[in-house]
Formats: sequence, structure tokens, C-alpha cells
Amino acid sequence: MENEIIIRPATAEDAPYIPHILDAIYEASKVPGNSIVMRDPDYLALKMKEGKAAIALKGEEFVGFCYLECWEDQKFIANSGLIVRPEFRGQGIARGIKKIIVEICRELFPDASIFGITKSKSVMKMNQELGFRLATYDELTTDPNFWKGCDTCPHFQELLENNYKSCQCTGLLYKPEEHQ
Repeated sequence: MENEIIIRPATAEDAPYIPHILDAIYEASKVPGNSIVMRDPDYLALKMKEGKAAIALKGEEFVGFCYLECWEDQKFIANSGLIVRPEFRGQGIARGIKKIIVEICRELFPDASIFGITKSKSVMKMNQELGFRLATYDELTTDPNFWKGCDTCPHFQELLENNYKSCQCTGLLYKPEEHQ
């Protein structure tokens, strides 16, 4: 059981893993071509406390994480900060985390559209397998606070120059009415 990787909703009790999550995000952000952005530790703790995050653990060892954010009065829910430590990649952990996050979204916000932006081909493929489709930025939230979250991305200037209509990332969208 100790060697088994468990993927589950995160809780406030998972806050001690936040430094490990941030370390993993920071390391991933240094990889050329990645567009993952840093997050505030208190913000991640809040997401855990609110039940709006998923975590993967191997015993007491941090493996992966993702959280969700609400936009436009819960009309749009973004999956953000998906990270799996490099030594655990290729085992379906990201897919398991994403599946839990989608389940949390559907439970808490059944009528909301779920979206994400990414440069990762594997994340795009995984999202499409979970029912997401490619989407233009016009189909995603117009909330400026969402796009402000991209300000630590190395491609943020391109997003500004394109008036928040396109950038290096690809938009993906899951609309509940398309799956009934």
C-alpha cells in the first residue's frame, strides 16, 4: 500500500505539501517551452481547504496536483496548475488527477463550462479524451483576473499584444450541454 499512488481530492490537511507543489511548478517553469505559472502558497492552501483541488501521493511523498478556479459567477471553471513530478510521468497520474478535478467540477458546478489553456501536447490529448474540445480564447472566460494569472508566463507580452485573443497556449473547453 505504501508504494501505491493514491489520487484523491485535496483537503486542508494537505497544506504541508504546498512547498513541494511549488518546487515542482518552479522546476517545470524552467523547462524551455513550458508556460506553467507560479502560484501563491496561501492561494493553494485556500483551494485545498475549499475542496477545489486534487493531489496524488505515494505514501507521504508528493507526486502531483491540480486545482480549479471559478470565473464569471461560476459560469466558467478553469483547471489550473496541473503538475506531476518528472519521475512519475508517463504512468497516467496526470489523467487520474484531471479526472478527479473534472468530477469535483461537475459535482460543485454542474452547469459550468470547464476550461484550460496549455502548451502541452500530452495535456491537450488527455483533455480531449476526457471530453474537452479545442476552443478559441473568445469561447473562454472574459474575466480579466483569469488572464492576469498569466502575467508570470514568458509569453504574457504576446497575450497582451493580441488583446487576450491568442497566445502560445491552446484553449480547451468542456461544455456540459455538449455531453448530455
